[in-house]
Amino acid sequence: VQLQAYGGGLVEPGGSLRLSCAVSGSVFDINAMGWYRQAPGKQRELVAAFTSGGSINYIDSVKGRFAISRDDAMNMMYLQMNSLKPEDTAVYYCWAYRYAGDSEFDYWGQGTQVTVSS
Repeated sequence: VQLQAYGGGLVEPGGSLRLSCAVSGSVFDINAMGWYRQAPGKQRELVAAFTSGGSINYIDSVKGRFAISRDDAMNMMYLQMNSLKPEDTAVYYCWAYRYAGDSEFDYWGQGTQVTVSS
């Protein structure tokens, strides 16, 4: 599984950005996928994800502002980010997870920088 994220940039507080993630390889083996972010000096955190159970989860700080979506026909995943705040500034990574028997695999795209600043 290969992931390529893009769409980051500089935006003013209150603005919007849409991140995209192109997924290739063994996409039918993916059990979960989503977006992580890592701010300077902080641990990487899961922002939004499609779970293996078929639900969507969001971290509390982005609920009502961010929306994760996917286009399976195009093998794409998106993160629409609205009402952006300076604390959303981070490198955002798309992520995919699969398991096979007793083995688990995490896949990461390269990060894309999101900077929210006036």
